[in-house]
Amino acid sequence: MWTVDELLPVLPEDWERCLAVAAHPDDIEYGAASAIARWTAQGKQVTYLLATRGEAGIDAMHPDQAAPLREEEQRAGAREVGVDVVEFLDHRDGVVEYGPDLRRDIVRAIRRHRPDVIVSGAFTVRMVGGITNQADHRAVGLATLDAARDAGNRWIFPELVGEGLPPWGGVRYVCFAGAERPTHGVDVAGEPLRRGIASLAAHAEYTKGLGVVGPEPGPFLTWAARQGGPALGVEAAVLFDVHTLAFEGPPPWL
Repeated sequence: MWTVDELLPVLPEDWERCLAVAAHPDDIEYGAASAIARWTAQGKQVTYLLATRGEAGIDAMHPDQAAPLREEEQRAGAREVGVDVVEFLDHRDGVVEYGPDLRRDIVRAIRRHRPDVIVSGAFTVRMVGGITNQADHRAVGLATLDAARDAGNRWIFPELVGEGLPPWGGVRYVCFAGAERPTHGVDVAGEPLRRGIASLAAHAEYTKGLGVVGPEPGPFLTWAARQGGPALGVEAAVLFDVHTLAFEGPPPWL
């Protein structure tokens, strides 16, 4: 139980551009999309980057059919929260490998979009509530954290400079949703949560394919946001484990 003395800080919002990186279509919608709805309503620019097209996600549907379906559901879900740009990397769903190829692909997107903030999913073995995390989530989350730093170093993936993508060291925060130990939160009560629910609802065919384990978007996201709210002292919140890559003000040793 959260107490007043343990309230988490609010994630700063004095920034303009965000890149949301996920393994599969629908990953962003399980909470983070509500925060993204809040940010786009403020005029912030948010772009989605998906490592796969989610082609292995529907047991009763061949991957050749599932991939375009899930891609379209992701684009529809993104539109519900004010995101117009959705990109896919075409790594193979279910067997995404952490390594330089994945890091390079994410660095390429970071240098192209030049975000101040990056959002992804937890890369630890356990997630919020002790839930065991999925392999692709772990690989993509960790690669995203490393790519945020790689993007600012011209001697890591120097071939990208030849593609016209100079280093970008402007990432301030890398924020992981669904983390077992969050450090910050975003108030999503009201319209942001409603739009987040609509975003997950856009993945109707995928959710239907999950059968009885597929959550109903409204009750599930409302419950999850209300679980997070007390940590921030609000009605509903999305919580993140935030890695700060740039000091706010002078370094602490000065």
